[in-house]
Amino acid sequence: MYIRLTYVNYLPGKIEEAKRLYEEEITPIVKKQKGNLDCRMLEPVNKGDDYISMTVWETKEDADNYQNTGVYKKLVDRFKNLFSKEPVLKVYTSEGVPAHA
Repeated sequence: MYIRLTYVNYLPGKIEEAKRLYEEEITPIVKKQKGNLDCRMLEPVNKGDDYISMTVWETKEDADNYQNTGVYKKLVDRFKNLFSKEPVLKVYTSEGVPAHA
């Protein structure tokens, strides 16, 4: 599995709008992409920390296609007026990491 984490921080007063937009518009689009296993926004416990948009993909190819087709950029741009700083994307894999029982 490949996990894409986009770290974002929202302008004061824009968090509720961002959460609504993510749930109503972003999640349905991402979940329709080939190989998507999960899409969710992680809300920080410490209010000053970043929110994280997490998407999980079956394969590296699926994750790369999401990026390369421009869907990711289009979705990030949808939030542009809500960000307090530029988002940061980090990609991880869980392959080769042993699962604990």
